[in-house]
Amino acid sequence: MAEESPDPRTFEELMAELEAATERLATGELGIEAAAELYERAERLHALATERLAQVQARVERLARRNA
Repeated sequence: MAEESPDPRTFEELMAELEAATERLATGELGIEAAAELYERAERLHALATERLAQVQARVERLARRNA
């Protein structure tokens, strides 16, 4: 099984997509199946954004320790 490549989107791009999905869900205009699929997509976007943020925080901490 091939290893999944990292998502190329930035934290800001992921957050913008998550916000758009959340706004679309909030309209209440989606059918139940479409809403469930969009909710699952939003969960994946949230997980990716959280992971990306943790990576950046770790990088900043490494830089701070190196320059201390």
